[in-house]
Amino acid sequence: MTLLKVDNLTVSFPTSDGVVQAVRGLSFEVEAGQTLGIVGESGSGKSVSALTMLGLNPGADITGSVTFDGRDMLRLSPRELQQIRGADIAMIFQDPLSALHPHFRVGWQIREAIRAHTDVSNAEARHMAVDLLRLVNIPQPDRRVDAFPHELSGGMRQRVMIAMALALKPKLLIADEPTTALDATVQAQLMELLASMQREVDMAMIVITHDLGVVARIADKVQVMYAGRAAEMADANTLFHQTHHPYTRGLLASLPGSAITSSRLLPIVGQPPSLINLPSGCAFHPRCPFAMDRCMREMPSLMAVEGGEDHLSACYLPREMVGVSVAVDTARQRYAADKQGLRAVRLPGVAAAREEVPALA
Repeated sequence: MTLLKVDNLTVSFPTSDGVVQAVRGLSFEVEAGQTLGIVGESGSGKSVSALTMLGLNPGADITGSVTFDGRDMLRLSPRELQQIRGADIAMIFQDPLSALHPHFRVGWQIREAIRAHTDVSNAEARHMAVDLLRLVNIPQPDRRVDAFPHELSGGMRQRVMIAMALALKPKLLIADEPTTALDATVQAQLMELLASMQREVDMAMIVITHDLGVVARIADKVQVMYAGRAAEMADANTLFHQTHHPYTRGLLASLPGSAITSSRLLPIVGQPPSLINLPSGCAFHPRCPFAMDRCMREMPSLMAVEGGEDHLSACYLPREMVGVSVAVDTARQRYAADKQGLRAVRLPGVAAAREEVPALA
């Protein structure tokens, strides 16, 4: 059953410098009990799209629809949104220090979230808060429940946010960089906790992260975002083993220990574009090893690759380029060495495939 459906979501912010096109025509679905991983560089629109679903982007110009459990979130009143936030949809925010109120003890903040949606006494809510802190492996939870946020480490504050999000067993949990401040051991424990809670209550999850290792571990589907748009979408296994979009492959190639890389890491050359002055055509073409004239003129939509409907890529490269790691590796090394750009890059075995691309139009 489809729990969340985002259809052609566009979010922009008017500024003195121009209109920031933060999210552009984003569409995806999340089933009950399913985990969607959203990855991409900073500024690609991941967090903005999540905040927009919850009505937390005041002042933004928003079009499209966000349907949760049969209701369009963008058409609800503030009171209706307040009833859904925390109870049916919970969010683990990226920066726990700014998300937690500095003047209130963490236990009070967890109790407030519980009592806002349930009819329990203050004492019972406190007992629940202690149990939640114990659940997320905070030592001495009966003491930490009375601590102020500044008295806790960054990792503990992150775990407090996770405890608060899990308090009411929501139908959908949006986790924005949920393990950034945690060491590897605690990260693994908490990801297992989220997976356990997901199985227990059939909870859907959207995990927003830069960490492709986290995505590979828990995600059923993965959406790669670039410059406010979806670049590639597929199930996790397909995305990691049959990558199509050059940007997705660039993300994988920049990982330590990646099978795509040689002995040296291969960063994606260049910088993400300004969301005020986006390049024409495909926004990734200034950084792409396979950019063609068509890429500079036309913005590709998500198209099926490998002849199926479950693997989508916003790229004009032919299907034969799926999983071509050696060619991409060579292209990116040559691109890194070519300070004038990659217009002169020509690869044996790839040129023929590139010549076939216009025929796909």
